[in-house]
Amino acid sequence: MINKRLLIKNLLAHNDESSFYDKKRQLNLHSREGKAKFLKHICALSNSNPTNNSYIVVGVEDHDNEIVGDDFFDDSRIQNLVNAFLENPPRIQYENVPFPNLPKDKVIGLVTIKPKSKTSYFKKGIHTIVANSVFIRRGSNSVPVEGEIEKNYQNTETVIGIENNSRNSIEYTLDGVIDFMNFRHKDMSPKYKVFKELFVICWAGVPKQSRDKTFLSRVDIELINEQIKLFYSAQDVVTITYDEDSFTILEYVPLGLNDKTSYYPLEQQTMHFFDNGYYKIDREILFQPPEFNRKMLHHIYNSNVALLVKLQKGQTLSDREVVDLENLPSTFMICYLNGFEDAKQKLIDAKLLLKPFTQVYLSFKEALRILRKMKYDI
Repeated sequence: MINKRLLIKNLLAHNDESSFYDKKRQLNLHSREGKAKFLKHICALSNSNPTNNSYIVVGVEDHDNEIVGDDFFDDSRIQNLVNAFLENPPRIQYENVPFPNLPKDKVIGLVTIKPKSKTSYFKKGIHTIVANSVFIRRGSNSVPVEGEIEKNYQNTETVIGIENNSRNSIEYTLDGVIDFMNFRHKDMSPKYKVFKELFVICWAGVPKQSRDKTFLSRVDIELINEQIKLFYSAQDVVTITYDEDSFTILEYVPLGLNDKTSYYPLEQQTMHFFDNGYYKIDREILFQPPEFNRKMLHHIYNSNVALLVKLQKGQTLSDREVVDLENLPSTFMICYLNGFEDAKQKLIDAKLLLKPFTQVYLSFKEALRILRKMKYDI
């Protein structure tokens, strides 16, 4: 069983970016340009590594390998993006890996591209990449090629060696459990559960009563033996259930106009554990957008646009407008889910305007995370 934190350290220590791994300061999947760059690297790494895994490490400075971290990114739909644009798409996995020196809301992202013998290419264009484009890795660069490509099998032994040196141990697992329970979350009633004598899940959260149901907020859930964060949110709430073979996280999103007192099921994620040391994760989107009065939404949409104009001009907001600004990310999201197609892009474009307002920016990131979960705009 591979310890993903060790794997990242070994990848960074091995050498600079290469034909089997790439590193990024952050991913930008909000724009077509950002999606195009990401897909280009996936295509190139897949084609250059037909018999071994290849990797992208996210949250690392390019010039000195400093581990700076990035936001938790739990988008299970990222495979859909790859499948939508690439012919013969590889299977990919995105995991969030906590590091001791990072704030609790920051992680290192690890993208694993599984080996695939068939050549991947773009079946349709995106941004400046045209249909039928093929990419490979040459050193640390993803470059276009024409015609049939020659497969590279030279990385297999090196990658397998790095992965073998990243295997987990009892010491790493115990250290991870003790750190989670006694230091990072000692004030949040942390719990743990061992599955099949192999897998250890730790979780912590603040109980929150809403009507007749108890939720957990400020939730952190980790699969300790692989050092991956399964769930993290400073705002959304979850319920957790488990038996001897599975662990289920049901995520809710608080939504409302001017308040957030109603909780709507968003996604159910279930980990199934097996006796042979294997596990799988099933995810199901449950979200049904609430419908609101369209006349009221028109008023809210226009008020949000006017607020952004005032911010852009540097004008002072009234007390009422400050409250509206705090609700702007969620109300823009509600507008988008009720047919206001421009609302999502308005929200994305407002990123820099909202960033100085800590709580509003946190709500902004949560809103985009929820929208990513439901569907990529492809």
